[in-house]
Amino acid sequence: MAMLSVTFFLTALIYALIGFGGGSTYTAILALSETPHSFISAISLVCNVIVVSGGIWRFSRAGHIDLVRALPWIFFSVPAACLGGMVGLEEKAFLLLLGASLFVAGLQLSLHPQISQKSDRADQHNVLKQSPLSRFGVAGVFGGFLGFLAGLTGIGGGIFLAPLLYFLRWGRPKEIAGMCSLFIFVNSLSGFFGHASRLYQEGEIHILLNYWPLMFAVFAGGAIGSWIGASKLNAQYIARLTGILILYVSAKLLMRWWNLG
Repeated sequence: MAMLSVTFFLTALIYALIGFGGGSTYTAILALSETPHSFISAISLVCNVIVVSGGIWRFSRAGHIDLVRALPWIFFSVPAACLGGMVGLEEKAFLLLLGASLFVAGLQLSLHPQISQKSDRADQHNVLKQSPLSRFGVAGVFGGFLGFLAGLTGIGGGIFLAPLLYFLRWGRPKEIAGMCSLFIFVNSLSGFFGHASRLYQEGEIHILLNYWPLMFAVFAGGAIGSWIGASKLNAQYIARLTGILILYVSAKLLMRWWNLG
């Protein structure tokens, strides 16, 4: 548990630097550490909630979170995340889904292009000319899917939502970062309740208490990472390095899935 705590601390610190919760890496670390797969997503999701709380506070104070525009995404994703959390996967299916999800997430982080601040005005104009019905429909389809994936795998979904919002020209870079923090928070919380409900019915909810050191580790790492991230640190460089690490971990998980036959 001591080594896991150190690893979770470092993971939370790195992800807080780039505005994410770290659920993808927590899940992978737990899977590779032989943690029973039925508990992995629940642990990762609660760690996500702890880490992104600081990001939400910072973005909210700076006025980068628009609850009205975020509401359609939350409306569809939160119940889907809870439903995903209630689904119990067999270990082989879990490893395949997790490995594939991490591969996509790793590619996104390692190959993500620089975001130009000059596009702010164009992005805002594009958002304003979109009809409410079209925005609601896009949020329903993609928000619901990402919410379900978040609850099912323990990945908060922000790592997939960010490139989608950039593609849709949803808003300015800081608005998208704030939206991702909020998305990760609400869906991780909803997904955790789904998993907790399932574990309670199976009489195993108390086992989660054995992992309390990990919660303190990510709290400390997230706080330090958020503080450092407020400086002029090159977040894009860190994101690419993190993406390469995730690609390596995804390959390990897919190899483990393959060996299970």
